[in-house]
Amino acid sequence: MSKHDLFLESIKLRRKILISVNSIEKGIIKRDCIPFDFGPSKRFHDTRNRYHFYDLNSPDGSHVLSILPEQLLEIDILDEVFVPSDYVTWRPTRWFIKRDWDECS
Repeated sequence: MSKHDLFLESIKLRRKILISVNSIEKGIIKRDCIPFDFGPSKRFHDTRNRYHFYDLNSPDGSHVLSILPEQLLEIDILDEVFVPSDYVTWRPTRWFIKRDWDECS
């Protein structure tokens, strides 16, 4: 299964993931994350698609992590299920990837 397929599966199953990322600032890092979406980011001023995660164990505290596809080195789906409403604190207007996350869809 491709990394992208694993990402999609983790959204569908509502499962946490472990990712390895080639971070520009810190080199290769591993993080436990919640998968959010895949698509352009409002934060960056280009239209490139990025993976968007909620980084659960960053030394800098939990935060949204948006990375380019070429930065994603590995992805593993963990056994731990997450509750979307625990992490989606805004009213989503539109996800790029469709999902069934109840009120967070």
